[in-house]
Amino acid sequence: MWDLIADNASVEGKLVTTLVIVLAAVVVGVLAGRVAAHRVTDRYHKYYARKVVHYVVAVPALVGIGIVWRPFAGQLGLVLGLMTAGLAFAMSEVIGALAGWFNIVSGSIYKVGDRVQVGGVRGDVIDITPLRTKVMEIGSDTGEATWVRGRVYTGRIVAVSNKMTFTEPVFNYSASFEFLWDEVAIPVAYRDDWQQAAQIMREEAVRVSTAAEAEEAIADMVHRYPVARTEVEPRVFVNATDNYVEISARLVVPVRTSRRMKDEFTRRVLERFTAAGIAVASPTQDLTVRPARSEHLDPSERV
Repeated sequence: MWDLIADNASVEGKLVTTLVIVLAAVVVGVLAGRVAAHRVTDRYHKYYARKVVHYVVAVPALVGIGIVWRPFAGQLGLVLGLMTAGLAFAMSEVIGALAGWFNIVSGSIYKVGDRVQVGGVRGDVIDITPLRTKVMEIGSDTGEATWVRGRVYTGRIVAVSNKMTFTEPVFNYSASFEFLWDEVAIPVAYRDDWQQAAQIMREEAVRVSTAAEAEEAIADMVHRYPVARTEVEPRVFVNATDNYVEISARLVVPVRTSRRMKDEFTRRVLERFTAAGIAVASPTQDLTVRPARSEHLDPSERV
């Protein structure tokens, strides 16, 4: 075995040496990754520590394998030609993805655990590699691409090329401010007490809103970015339409519990509407039915 490892002239010796390098890299990578992760307490830092260690171990292993197989059986020109052809075929996508990865890491666009929308996919980032980002997809209230109508997991893991960070906007819902301004609109008929309905919606919005926590988060964000303070207290707006009075409640909720809090708010409002005798309206149309003119009726049917 040692003779084969030391013999880099024969194919058998090169294969054995390559196998030894691969096994050594795997063992060193696993052990070093565990040691690096053990020294870090934050779970996200542990993840990145293991990733960095694996990349650091893989680079010298690849260099060593390249040194072992450096002659390429005297066909270096052929190998370079094939490599050039392959790079020419996939250069744009791969280099774009690598540049996107550098953009993500250096620009702090998002990290593992953030809730984002990238490449048309919305969800939580679960992995970032030099070529692609993996996202645990969530549904949407308006999108047609998913069957889940709400910001909850669909169960799909979507891989998005890092190149998308250059070609499409990236929305980060939790990087510096983990809250959303959500809005719930409920139509009320003109014949009902819309002022009482607006008061009910305002009281329930105040009850479920997390305005105090959002105010603290905005104060922290102001120290990092030159942004102005904004209003986070719940507000109720009234809009008159042709069919009903539309009452909209605007409130601040956490990113990951927005659907649950919206559900709680809506249930409470509908219960109080029912108790107060206020009905939820819908588009209506008035029809006027006119009887036929008497001259067209049979004489026996005339009144």
